[in-house]
Amino acid sequence: MAKDKSKKKKVIKTVSTKDAGGLTTNSNKKKVSTKRPKVAKSSLRSETVQMPFGKKNFQIIGIGLALLALGFIMMLGGYNEDPNVWDPNVIYSKRITILAPLLILAGLGVQIYAIFKK
Repeated sequence: MAKDKSKKKKVIKTVSTKDAGGLTTNSNKKKVSTKRPKVAKSSLRSETVQMPFGKKNFQIIGIGLALLALGFIMMLGGYNEDPNVWDPNVIYSKRITILAPLLILAGLGVQIYAIFKK
Protein backbone atom coordinates (compact mmCIF):
# COMPACT_ATOMS: atom_id res chain seq x y z
CA MET A 1 0.00 0.00 0.00
CA ALA A 2 1.54 3.30 -1.06
CA LYS A 3 1.54 6.22 1.33
CA ASP A 4 -0.48 9.22 0.33
CA LYS A 5 1.85 12.23 0.46
CA SER A 6 -0.80 14.81 -0.29
CA LYS A 7 -0.73 17.84 1.94
CA LYS A 8 -3.35 17.91 4.64
CA LYS A 9 -5.28 21.11 5.12
CA LYS A 10 -5.35 22.75 8.49
CA VAL A 11 -8.83 22.76 9.93
CA ILE A 12 -10.02 25.77 11.88
CA LYS A 13 -13.28 25.41 13.77
CA THR A 14 -15.14 28.24 15.42
CA VAL A 15 -17.25 27.22 18.35
CA SER A 16 -19.88 29.49 19.94
CA THR A 17 -20.73 28.92 23.57
CA LYS A 18 -22.98 30.68 26.02
CA ASP A 19 -21.80 31.17 29.54
CA ALA A 20 -23.97 31.47 32.65
CA GLY A 21 -24.62 35.17 32.08
CA GLY A 22 -26.03 34.61 28.59
CA LEU A 23 -22.99 36.10 26.81
CA THR A 24 -21.82 34.41 23.61
CA THR A 25 -18.11 33.76 23.23
CA ASN A 26 -16.24 32.50 20.20
CA SER A 27 -13.15 30.31 20.43
CA ASN A 28 -10.94 29.05 17.64
CA LYS A 29 -9.62 25.50 17.72
CA LYS A 30 -6.77 24.70 15.37
CA LYS A 31 -5.66 21.26 14.35
CA VAL A 32 -1.93 21.15 14.90
CA SER A 33 0.37 19.08 12.76
CA THR A 34 2.30 16.38 14.63
CA LYS A 35 5.11 16.06 12.07
CA ARG A 36 8.65 16.51 13.30
CA PRO A 37 10.57 19.44 11.83
CA LYS A 38 13.29 18.58 9.36
CA VAL A 39 16.79 18.62 10.79
CA ALA A 40 19.90 19.06 8.72
CA LYS A 41 22.01 15.91 8.57
CA SER A 42 25.16 17.79 9.52
CA SER A 43 23.72 18.67 12.94
CA LEU A 44 23.20 14.99 13.75
CA ARG A 45 26.91 14.18 13.61
CA SER A 46 28.65 13.77 16.93
CA GLU A 47 31.67 15.90 17.64
CA THR A 48 34.72 14.56 19.42
CA VAL A 49 34.94 15.71 23.02
CA GLN A 50 38.31 16.06 24.66
CA MET A 51 38.42 14.59 28.15
CA PRO A 52 39.66 16.94 30.89
CA PHE A 53 42.06 14.35 32.33
CA GLY A 54 44.46 12.12 30.45
CA LYS A 55 46.08 8.83 31.36
CA LYS A 56 48.96 10.55 33.15
CA ASN A 57 46.53 12.54 35.34
CA PHE A 58 44.79 9.37 36.47
CA GLN A 59 48.12 7.73 37.30
CA ILE A 60 49.08 10.70 39.46
CA ILE A 61 45.64 10.64 41.13
CA GLY A 62 46.21 6.95 41.94
CA ILE A 63 49.58 7.75 43.53
CA GLY A 64 47.96 10.51 45.59
CA LEU A 65 45.21 8.16 46.79
CA ALA A 66 47.82 5.57 47.75
CA LEU A 67 49.71 8.17 49.81
CA LEU A 68 46.50 9.22 51.55
CA ALA A 69 45.57 5.61 52.35
CA LEU A 70 49.07 4.86 53.65
CA GLY A 71 48.94 7.95 55.90
CA PHE A 72 45.61 6.94 57.40
CA ILE A 73 46.79 3.36 57.91
CA MET A 74 49.92 4.61 59.67
CA MET A 75 47.75 6.66 62.04
CA LEU A 76 46.14 3.47 63.32
CA GLY A 77 47.57 2.01 66.46
CA GLY A 78 48.38 3.41 69.83
CA TYR A 79 46.66 0.55 71.60
CA ASN A 80 47.56 -0.16 75.24
CA GLU A 81 47.41 -3.73 76.46
CA ASP A 82 46.13 -2.72 79.87
CA PRO A 83 43.50 0.09 79.93
CA ASN A 84 44.66 1.08 83.43
CA VAL A 85 48.25 1.75 82.29
CA TRP A 86 49.12 4.90 80.30
CA ASP A 87 52.07 4.49 77.93
CA PRO A 88 52.84 7.78 76.14
CA ASN A 89 55.51 6.13 73.94
CA VAL A 90 52.80 4.08 72.19
CA ILE A 91 50.18 6.82 71.83
CA TYR A 92 52.51 9.70 70.95
CA SER A 93 54.95 7.85 68.72
CA LYS A 94 56.66 9.70 65.87
CA ARG A 95 54.90 7.45 63.36
CA ILE A 96 51.45 8.56 64.53
CA THR A 97 52.16 12.25 65.26
CA ILE A 98 54.64 13.21 62.53
CA LEU A 99 55.02 10.71 59.70
CA ALA A 100 51.34 9.87 59.08
CA PRO A 101 50.13 13.53 58.89
CA LEU A 102 53.03 14.36 56.55
CA LEU A 103 52.01 11.49 54.24
CA ILE A 104 48.40 12.72 54.25
CA LEU A 105 49.49 16.27 53.37
CA ALA A 106 51.76 14.91 50.65
CA GLY A 107 48.85 12.87 49.24
CA LEU A 108 46.63 15.97 49.17
CA GLY A 109 49.40 17.94 47.45
CA VAL A 110 49.79 15.22 44.80
CA GLN A 111 45.99 15.28 44.22
CA ILE A 112 46.04 19.05 43.68
CA TYR A 113 48.97 18.69 41.28
CA ALA A 114 47.15 15.95 39.34
CA ILE A 115 44.06 18.11 38.95
CA PHE A 116 45.93 21.18 37.69
CA LYS A 117 48.43 19.33 35.47
CA LYS A 118 47.60 19.91 31.80
